Amino acid sequence: MPFVLAAKIADVPISAVHEIQVAGIAIALANVGGKFFAISNTCLHRGGPLGQGSLQDKIVTCPWHGWEYDVTTGKLVQNPSMGVACYPTQVRGEEVFVDVA
Repeated sequence: MPFVLAAKIADVPISAVHEIQVAGIAIALANVGGKFFAISNTCLHRGGPLGQGSLQDKIVTCPWHGWEYDVTTGKLVQNPSMGVACYPTQVRGEEVFVDVA
C-alpha cells in the first residue's frame, strides 16, 4: 500500500502522541523532536490506546496500565523482544504520511 495522509504537522505538536486512523488501521502517531513515528495504537497488555498515552522523549506510556514502548521501534521497553507494529512515515510539506502496508 502506498503512503496515506495521516495528519497535518500542526495536528501533532513536538513531544505529543495522537491516536489516528489510517486506511482503517488505528495508529499512534508521535512527534519526537520534529520527527514523526507511527506504531500500532494497541498495547500488547490489554489493548489500551497508545495514542492516548503520554510521550516522554521517545517513550510512550499506555494510559491503561503503564506499559512503555519506544515509538522509534515499537519495542516494549521492559522486554525488547516484544513489540507492536512500526510503520514508515514521510513528511511532505506540512503533512505527515504513513505506510500501513
